Amino acid sequence: MTTMRLPELYERVSKIIPHPDWMLFEDDIAAILELKREKNAVILAHNYQTPEIFHGVADIVGDSLALARKAVDVEADVIVLAGVHFMAETAKLLNPEKTVLIPDPGAGCSLADSITPEDIALLRAAHPGVPVVTYVNTSAAVKAVSDICCTSGNAKQVVESLGVDRVLMLPDEYLAQNVARETDVELIAWKGHCEVHELFTPQDVRSMREAYPGVIVLAHPECPPEVVAEADFSGSTAVMSDFVGKQKPARVLLLTECSMSDNVAANHPDVEFVRPCNLCPHMKKISLANIREALETGRHEVTIDPAIAQDARRAVERMLTV
Repeated sequence: MTTMRLPELYERVSKIIPHPDWMLFEDDIAAILELKREKNAVILAHNYQTPEIFHGVADIVGDSLALARKAVDVEADVIVLAGVHFMAETAKLLNPEKTVLIPDPGAGCSLADSITPEDIALLRAAHPGVPVVTYVNTSAAVKAVSDICCTSGNAKQVVESLGVDRVLMLPDEYLAQNVARETDVELIAWKGHCEVHELFTPQDVRSMREAYPGVIVLAHPECPPEVVAEADFSGSTAVMSDFVGKQKPARVLLLTECSMSDNVAANHPDVEFVRPCNLCPHMKKISLANIREALETGRHEVTIDPAIAQDARRAVERMLTV
């Protein structure tokens, strides 16, 4: 029988990763841990990363807001962003002197792809004087022509911090609609959607309640408003995780990306997780193998035009002060 090399790490995920699968991951995990020491590198992993990445090699984990905040304090020479491209750009904006690597540059985002700087210019022309709040799920070029950024975790606070009656909130239409229900500020939305969260329906929620009596349903605010209305609670991935930790529901359903449930379940083995979820094809482009390759070769370094970076950094930093 093969001897397990990383027993303490496996104990953390033993309820969600079968032992044979873990044995396949061990070589890459061991190599990555050593490469991090050699290269003075850290790995930032989004909540949607698979458990072997999230619990096995990541140094900093969280939602996009947490990763943005914690990236500022990173003391390593190299940052590997286990997430999608806009997150790696944000890490680079906040750490311009550090090397930032994205294991697969093709890891994109339907929201980031839904809007361009030219679109924002047209919106500003149509709504003169109205400030632009841009979701972090956007390119650096889009951030650069925005007034301030937000995440799903701080969108309401950012909108209200501007002290105005009307705001252009881009590009996630559903996030804007869900925030609009919580504030008196008029929000002008764009037609961008997350390809994971837009698939959930109110009928999904009702069917799950029938199949799993007593289940507590948590919905991400990128879900359609009618789905959020059917849920018991709505919040960012970080807020969802905190809810499970504090409330300890006997049975819970997270309406978000699949790996989120796995990662939270590893920390709360006493909670039953119902898992009808959707996969993000972009997040799943990140793997232990290409994280290892990025550290070994330095491939796929993230660079941003300095002219764009200056204005984009201002929008992100302004968000972090809210």
